[in-house]
Amino acid sequence: MLHLVTGGAGFLGSHLVDALVDDGHTVLILDNLSTGHVRNLEHAVSSGRATLIFGDVAAPAATLAGLVRKATRRPVERIYHMASPASPKAYGERPWETLEVNGPGTMSLVEFALAEGARFLFASTSEIYGDPLVHPQPEGYFGNVDPIGPRSCYDEGKRFGEAVVATAVRSRGLDGRIARFFNCYGPRMDEADGRLIPELFGAAQTGRPLPIHGTGRQTRSLTYVADAVAMVRRLMELPQPELQPLNIGNDEERSVEQIARAVARVTGTEFAAEHLPARPGDPQVRRPDLSLARAAGLACTTSLDEGLRATLRWLRDERMAFA
Repeated sequence: MLHLVTGGAGFLGSHLVDALVDDGHTVLILDNLSTGHVRNLEHAVSSGRATLIFGDVAAPAATLAGLVRKATRRPVERIYHMASPASPKAYGERPWETLEVNGPGTMSLVEFALAEGARFLFASTSEIYGDPLVHPQPEGYFGNVDPIGPRSCYDEGKRFGEAVVATAVRSRGLDGRIARFFNCYGPRMDEADGRLIPELFGAAQTGRPLPIHGTGRQTRSLTYVADAVAMVRRLMELPQPELQPLNIGNDEERSVEQIARAVARVTGTEFAAEHLPARPGDPQVRRPDLSLARAAGLACTTSLDEGLRATLRWLRDERMAFA
């Protein structure tokens, strides 16, 4: 089966690409490398089953089709739209690009999917719930989002992308899926992107106090990347007579301070925190309602300590490789 993965050189996208090629699929990776890295694709490309196409997802559908046709004449059967800056630092530095990839980019890819007769999955985010007034967050909750706030390019970009997919499913016959990812972490995260786990590991490994923005009582539900990939692949292949977004994540809710203490534990360092100003618009609680996911057979299997240890091993190997 031929898959197209946009943003396949990024953190989450590259793990998805690896899983697909390891199962014998052929994968086209469309990425402009604005936040992704070619080194994330070494395994996939060396397998001979993955091809990197350098291109901008926000280009018109005809342009995207031309890029794909240069790489293959086979019809694309599955499209995973994973492209987008995803950390506050990344989308803070690229707000217009974030809107483009999730807005016009999603529209172009939907047009391409319809022309190919391909099944389409849009990678959305728990950020569409904003700073939620409902806890935990079920898929039917509409969210509490500031449309002009500092995070709006990402939050509202993803909400618009969901609207594109929903409209295409209802009015144009798209075979579409929406996955709402919750706080994914693991190997290949960019240590400098400002997200919680790499920021904590970076401090722990250099002997600095662990940075905690705000009180540390705000909560997150962390999802190890291998679990997220397994869940989203399962979602792609589920029959969906009606469009139903699904929360993809782990519902083990922990405070940021508890997560920082777990990082100190797995790194063998003494817990010492540096409290920093809260990030503007930072949600205070985050936990998915996984009722629909569990009913569909989707579940996480990796404990927080297991995932943190695997991430730490990768970080140490990465540092040795570039020492």
